[in-house]
Amino acid sequence: MLSYVHGSGVTPLLGQTIGESLNRAAAQFSDRDALISCHQNLRYTYRELLQQVNRAARALLHLGVARGDRVGIWSPNTAEWVITQYATAKVGAILVNINPAHRVRELEYALKQSGIKILIAARGFRKTDYVEMLTTLIPELSTIRRSTLVTERAPLLEHIVYLGAESNPGGIAWTEFIERGDAVDESDLEARERVLQFDDPVNIQYTSGTTGSPKGATLSHHNIVNNGFFVGAMLKYTAADRICVPVPFYHCFGCVMGNLAAVTHDAAVVVPAESFEAEATLRAIETHHCTSIYGVPTMFIAQLDHPSFSQFRLDIPGRSRSSCTPTPRLATCR
Repeated sequence: MLSYVHGSGVTPLLGQTIGESLNRAAAQFSDRDALISCHQNLRYTYRELLQQVNRAARALLHLGVARGDRVGIWSPNTAEWVITQYATAKVGAILVNINPAHRVRELEYALKQSGIKILIAARGFRKTDYVEMLTTLIPELSTIRRSTLVTERAPLLEHIVYLGAESNPGGIAWTEFIERGDAVDESDLEARERVLQFDDPVNIQYTSGTTGSPKGATLSHHNIVNNGFFVGAMLKYTAADRICVPVPFYHCFGCVMGNLAAVTHDAAVVVPAESFEAEATLRAIETHHCTSIYGVPTMFIAQLDHPSFSQFRLDIPGRSRSSCTPTPRLATCR
C-alpha cells in the first residue's frame, strides 16, 4: 500500500501527469504562446505545441517505446528538447537528462547506468562534435545497416535520433523521426495515456558526481509537476506571463522550474539561445516582453555589466517608466 506524507498547506497537490497538464493548457489556452525559441526562430501556441508533441509521442510508439523505457536527450536548449520532454511523458517513458558538456566516458556511463533505449541527440554543441563522440563510443555506427542498433558498449541502445534534417550512419534525422509518427493512429497514443498514473516515473536527473559516480535520481510526474506548479504559484504566474529561460533544460532549473512552472500556469517559455548569452537574453526579454527571468547570480551580473545593457528596454510594455513601474521578476538558483 502506498501512502502520502506531505507538509501542511492550503493548496492541494496536483494529481495529474505531465501530459494531462499540457492537454489541459492546450484546451483552455489554445491560441496563447507556449514556446518561443529565439535562436531557432520558432514559435508555438499551446495548440501547435500539443500537435508537435503528440506527433513526436506517436513516433516514439513507432520505434517501440514501452511504458518505463528510458529515452535520453543530449542537447543544448532547443524547442525539440521541450517537445521531447512532453512526448516521452505522454508515452510513459522516462526521460534521461544528459549534460551537453559530457565527454565520451560520461556519456557511456549515462547510457549504461540508466539503460537508455532511444537517444535523441544534437549533432554538436559549441566546439564539440556529438556525432564524432558517438562514433568513438560506438564504432559500429559507421558500418551498421540494420534498423535497430546492436552495440557492445551501449547494449540497451536501439535507436539514435539526430536533431535536424540530416541523419548519420546508425541514426535517423529528427525530421524523419517525426514523420514516423504519422504512421501511428492517434487512438494508440490515447490508449497509452489512459493507463498512465501520476505516480509513474518520468524523469532521471543525475547528480554532479563530484565525490563519486553520478547518481540518477528517478522522479515521478507527481514530483515534478507539483514542483513546477508551486514555483509558478510562488512567482504568481498566469497565462499572461512569459518566462525567459536561459538556464539549461538538462538541469531541473530549466525543465522543471521553467517548462513545468509554465505549463501548470498556462504561461509561455522564451528560450534566448542554445546556452546562456547575456546579449541574447537581454534581447529576448525586450522582444518578447518577458515578465520573469531565470538565472544564477553570474548570469544577472553578466547582463548588468554588458556594454549594451542600457540600450535594451526591460520594463513592462504599456506602462510608464517611472520608479514605480514593475520590472520582470527574477528567479535564481545558487
